[in-house]
Amino acid sequence: MTAYETMYILRPDLGEEQLDQAINKYQDLLKEQGVEDIDTQHRGKRRLAYEIQNFREGVYIQMNYNGQGHAIAKLEREMRISEQVIRYLTLKHEGPTANADEDESDSE
Repeated sequence: MTAYETMYILRPDLGEEQLDQAINKYQDLLKEQGVEDIDTQHRGKRRLAYEIQNFREGVYIQMNYNGQGHAIAKLEREMRISEQVIRYLTLKHEGPTANADEDESDSE
């Protein structure tokens, strides 16, 4: 299992119930794909650096989880076709490499 982080931005004009439904939809989708340890953080409504789809604000949601690559492909496909998501990004967390540990000990 690999650790991933997905940050996505929902439309600011969604109601509280619609936000909860969208968040639960993506969590359930990941669970169906066998993803473990889903940690979701609601970052709140923030001003965007630039206008996206005529929106100046967005609701930021961050999810950290462990899973396989095929689960991320399914998640991103669902986000791409959703009208509620205006942006998304998934990052793969990689642990420290052996070379990085050696470099740190050499500099001390």
